[in-house]
Amino acid sequence: MLDSYAGPARIESLHVKNYRALRDIRFERLTPLTVLLGPNGSGKSTVFDVFAFLSECFSEGLRKAWDRRGRFRELRSRDSDGPIVIEVKYRERPGSYLITYHLEIEEQMRGPVVKREFLRWKRGHPAAPFHFLDYSYGEGEVVTGDQPEPADERVKKSLSGPDVLAVSTLGQLAENPRVIALRSFITGWHLSYLSAAATRGNPEAGAEERLSQTGDNLPNVIQYLRERHENRLEEIFAALRRRIPRIEKVEAEILQDSRLLLLVKDAPFSSPVLSKFVSDGTLKMLAYLTILYDPTPPVLIGIEEPENYLHPRLLPELAEECRQAASRSQLVVTTHSPFFLNVLPPKEVWVLYRAEDGFTRSRRVSDMPGISEFIEHGATLGELWLEGHFDVGDPLSQGG
Repeated sequence: MLDSYAGPARIESLHVKNYRALRDIRFERLTPLTVLLGPNGSGKSTVFDVFAFLSECFSEGLRKAWDRRGRFRELRSRDSDGPIVIEVKYRERPGSYLITYHLEIEEQMRGPVVKREFLRWKRGHPAAPFHFLDYSYGEGEVVTGDQPEPADERVKKSLSGPDVLAVSTLGQLAENPRVIALRSFITGWHLSYLSAAATRGNPEAGAEERLSQTGDNLPNVIQYLRERHENRLEEIFAALRRRIPRIEKVEAEILQDSRLLLLVKDAPFSSPVLSKFVSDGTLKMLAYLTILYDPTPPVLIGIEEPENYLHPRLLPELAEECRQAASRSQLVVTTHSPFFLNVLPPKEVWVLYRAEDGFTRSRRVSDMPGISEFIEHGATLGELWLEGHFDVGDPLSQGG
């Protein structure tokens, strides 16, 4: 039986082939908070985009996600052959069986097609792993039921075309609960590309449950939290006051023309000011906190380069907030800030770098010789990185 402990789903490994600079890269034993570190051009944003691409394939369809990124001409690794491969291994909850989702995409005359897509798991010992969903070019079969077994009947079902993801289609049918679980898992990811400028807008009034990728609906989310989760909103304000002590509260005010204004009150003053007069760092911290304190948190949260527009002193504070949120969601953060690193243990940080062949490689910091010993004697990761103690990832060298 599956472990009954209720906990968040977790990705344990990621394998990517032929995706831009990621010709063949693996991340194993991923932690609840995983930080991707590296100089500009090292491939951090490309790894982040793998999650975004997979999420968009499920929410918008393969063709749209494919076209948005320039098709094979821009997506496939240069001078490489074969399909793009993305493989994710995850557990639906702590202690449950490890499930592998494998996707291969190639391009034909009429557009992208799914060369192979399968779901596989291993139930118990010494049982061998088996595929309970296996599709190629729109044709394949699935084992239905909550606990599919190798001896169960395989049901053949044709998809509407070779560019359709089987999990996206079959994950809407009640007889496929394991497929539904994966579809829900991936469509539940939140990937953040927050822009301080976007948070200053005046959107149409109306409560919205979750922050958008850019943060342009921040007033709507504040309105939603005020109406539905006032205690959680107060927790966000308390966290904001801990991190930026002068901030007292934030309000979303509805204007006569149905637009929303975000008002921020500094503790020494009696009246709030418009968000357009508030610092970029304050608005970004508030936006990040609304994600990290979400009453129904996403199963995976991606944050790209949080150091942009945030004061260096706030970055360790944000890293601590991310660690606390990692008990409820899995987090993937890309950065090149030593300040964000300073409160992290080596096992949570991966360094990305370009090898001599031009493609991205990765190393977990805890696997680098001497780093753990430095940490035991009071050093911090940010200091060690700046002082050149990492054996890869120096922006002034070849990287590897």
